[in-house]
Formats: sequence, C-alpha cells, structure tokens
Amino acid sequence: MTSTPTMDGPVVLADEAASHTLLGCLTREVAGPEGQLALTDDGQMMVHLPCRGELLRVRVARRSVVGAHRFTGPVHQLTVEGWQAIDTPALAALVAAELERRTGVPNEEFITQVTISRDALARVLRQRPVDDPHRIADPAIARYVASEQALVYGHPRHPAPKWRTGDEDAWDTYAPELRAAFPMRWLGVPRELVEEDSADGAGFDAHLRLTPPELPPGHLALPVHPWQWRMLTRAEIAPRVARALADRTLVDLGEAGPPIVPTASVRTLYAPDADVFVKTSLHVRITNCLRKNSRSELSGAVHLTRLLAPLAARCAAGLPDTFALLPEPAYRTVGLDTDTAEALGVIVRTGLRRHLQPGQTPLLAGALASADPRTGVGAVLGQGDPAGWWHAYLTLLVPTVLRLWAEHGVVLEPHLQNVLVVVDATGRPVRVLLRDLEGTKLVTDRHAATLATLPPQVATAVGYDPERAWHRVAYCLFVNHLTELAGALADTRPGIEPLLWEIARDIVATTAADLGAPPPLDALLAGVPLPAKANLLLRWQRRADRHCGYLPFPNPLAAPLEPR
Repeated sequence: MTSTPTMDGPVVLADEAASHTLLGCLTREVAGPEGQLALTDDGQMMVHLPCRGELLRVRVARRSVVGAHRFTGPVHQLTVEGWQAIDTPALAALVAAELERRTGVPNEEFITQVTISRDALARVLRQRPVDDPHRIADPAIARYVASEQALVYGHPRHPAPKWRTGDEDAWDTYAPELRAAFPMRWLGVPRELVEEDSADGAGFDAHLRLTPPELPPGHLALPVHPWQWRMLTRAEIAPRVARALADRTLVDLGEAGPPIVPTASVRTLYAPDADVFVKTSLHVRITNCLRKNSRSELSGAVHLTRLLAPLAARCAAGLPDTFALLPEPAYRTVGLDTDTAEALGVIVRTGLRRHLQPGQTPLLAGALASADPRTGVGAVLGQGDPAGWWHAYLTLLVPTVLRLWAEHGVVLEPHLQNVLVVVDATGRPVRVLLRDLEGTKLVTDRHAATLATLPPQVATAVGYDPERAWHRVAYCLFVNHLTELAGALADTRPGIEPLLWEIARDIVATTAADLGAPPPLDALLAGVPLPAKANLLLRWQRRADRHCGYLPFPNPLAAPLEPR
C-alpha cells in the first residue's frame, strides 16, 4: 500500500478519477460478472478480489441500474489496521496481482501505464486553459471545437485512458485537452510517387480545401501532422522517409496555413475556416492502438464512401435532415513502400456546415456524456426535461443505426467519439452526424459480391461476420454510448435512469417491429445480456482492439417476465 503525500488539487482530482475508472473496469469485467461486489445501505460499494483475498470499498455518489455507478472520494483497502485509503498506483498493484493470479499471465507494464495515465490527467487539469483560446468567429463551430477538446478524463471504461506513448512536451503541444491549435506541416511529393484515390474522381486536392505553400514543378502537396513530422525527421518510424527528405526526393515545405485544431481522437484535425477534417497518421499509441492509417484503411475509406452514399441516402430519406454519415471521399500518401505509405497517409473527411441550419450547433456525444457539469449534457439541457431530450435523441440515433445493420448489412460504430449531436437554439437534439469509416463494416453474408470486388486486404478489413457485426453494433450503441449518456442525464436528475431505459425500450421495440423482428433484437428485448468490450482484460493481455473480447452486460431494456 502506498499513498501520495502533500498532493495538490489537480493531483488529488486526478488520483481519485483514475482510481474510480480503474475500479469501474474491474467491477464491469471481473467482480460484477463473478458476483464479487455488493452495495451497502450506507452508500458504499464493496469489491472482493478472491484470488488475493483483498477487500476494497468506495463511496457511491450515484447508483446505476446497469452497474455504471458514479463514485466519489478515495478507494479504501481493508487492512489489519482497518480501512486505509489507497492511491491509484496501490490500487493498480492490487488489480495487477489479482489478474496475474487468475490469468497466469504477467504484465509488467500495467501499473506504470495506469500511473502515467493518472499523472497525465493531473498535468491536463493543471495546465488546461480556462477560456477557449481559439477565437473562432462562428459561435456554433466554436462550441463544437470546445466539445471536441473537452474529454479531459478520457475513455470512461478504460483502465489507463490517458496513457500514451510520446514525450510530455509533444503531448502538451498537440493535446486537444489542452485546447491546442497549430498550423499543418506540408510536403512536396513528386507526382509519380503519389498514391491516391477519390470517391468521385474529383481528386484529393478538390476535397482537401486547404491551400498549401508554393510547390516545386511536378510535385503535389501532402499535409502531415506536425507531431508525426517530428518523429519522421528523427527516423523513428519510417527510415526511408528520412532518407527521402535528406536527398530531397520529398521536399519539406514547412508549416503553413491557419491554425487547425486536434479533435478528440488526437490525430484527426479540423480546419474551422475550410470546414474540413484531415485524418492523419500518428505513430503514437493511445489506449490500445497505434494511431496510423494502414493502407487498407486509406483505400477502405474511399471504397466505403462510394458504397455507403446511396445506402445512407435511402436510410435518411425517411428522416429528412435528421441523419448524415460524414463521407471520407479522398486519400493521399507516398507510395515508396508500406512503411512510408502508412506513415504519411492522409484521409479527408467532409465538414459540418452543410448539415447545419441557422441556430444549430454540433456537439460531440462524448462531451455530453462527461461527468463535468460544464461540458456534460446538463449544460445543454439547462432546466429542460431530460426525458424529453433523451426521447428526441434516441429517435434520431437508434432507428438509423439499427436499420443500416438489419436492412442493409452495414455496421456503424456509434460510440461516444463517433457521434455528433446537432442541437437547436433550445438545446434540443435535431440531427445526428456519424463519422469515422475506419470502424464501419459490411456484414459478409450480405455483401459477399461487393467484398469480392475490393482489394483482398480492404475486403478483409471491412468485412464482419454476422455475430461480430451484432456485437459491435450492440456494444457501441447501447453499452459504450447510451449507458454513459443515461448516466450523465441521471446526474442532473437523480432517480430518472429507470425511466430513460423504459423510453429506450419503447423505441427499440418499435424499431424492431418496423424491421420485421430481427432475432438479435427480439433476444435483446427479452433480456439477453448485452456485450461489453473487455478493455481491462484486453490491456492486461496487451492485445489490439481488433482482438477484443466481449463480456455479458446487464440489459436495461428487458421487460419483466410475466406469466401468461
């Protein structure tokens, strides 16, 4: 057991937040499914670690019907001297010992990663500007950028949400949580070395809508994340790029253009003036994955944009102006070799303004689900009706996602960072925008002919078998997204969570009937557990997201059993 002496305010907040997040992962993935926790009458949650024989407790600020409780105060461990408060590293050590005993697999990185995540959060809390420094003239876009950069605490169900590779100075310069903004770096690439595609044949430059510096004859412009540039010039990730720069095969054009802002994903950058997103490669490991654009993802984005445009249009036809899938119509990279192509690959994603009416504002769903009262849904809701707000939102989101899956065999990935909520001047949801085609997949038995026309690597990357497809839809929509957003609404109106899930059940039931009662939806409404991604166990086993497993999660949509 350890404790952190004389901690200042940000460190105390960070330590408690990191401990709460880690304990929440433990209860969701291990203690809850195994019946090793209990809620006491005096507002505590007790957690037993059976392999170690340890007992932990923490005070519950808000109980959740699905176990997504909100905690408050330090975590305590029962010792021979009674209950003792422990800090995040001590809790991580207990969790690590428990997981090693039960799995037989050690992970010498785990405690360090959890501790680094806590320390990174403390640094963000200490350094984050109080006021938005961007001075964006359009108030709707300014609020949108603020929401993208509001995920101070990171993924709410990951054991080390702020752990990442890269030095602290680089993170401070490029972190969205610190409200960063910076100009793009540019390369001049000989035309014969350019590898690119666009969904409509208009070309990469037509979709990019950014003005590069003056180019040498015979060259095309390639934007590069400036942090990636720092690593490339040090030959850390793609030695051939460093050699190509040294012999001027690739021409450094320097930094140019107006400031662009990193979104919640860190590597995807938004240019407010041009209203365009640039999804860059970034050889930095964030949570479980290295954030680079593989060749299959570069090509897959354009192929999916072509394939999904008519499907998205048909799906949105029944809900005019309430749903859109942001296309990724073009990519460009340097085709020297695979390492170079993936180090310099860039995908263009279309912007937001075409989807907004006067008085409307897009907001990141992840920011609305935050526990922070300044950025969470309570700040948008004000004194409004949370049940009415929830009904309006679910009516926009749920039928669309389920219809694309059931009728069209398209798996969206509607987790909290992939959905933008458009609200009107009163804060009421009027439209949803879904983004990031990297997570969008085609169900293999529905799209066999289409997948056969794609390059093999792309077909493998974008195809999901039916079981995997349903797990991804159900986890992202109901567990990752709606569970957290319902919790944020329950923070504003204690006791409302059961009503929110009743509303959700009605919407899912109506949608299921409209879709002809697909068996997975029937099972869902009958109370079969939902699939929850096992982020703690995934991190313990040091596996990438594509190898994730799912655990049973309490189903809040189940109707009570009644005798007939």
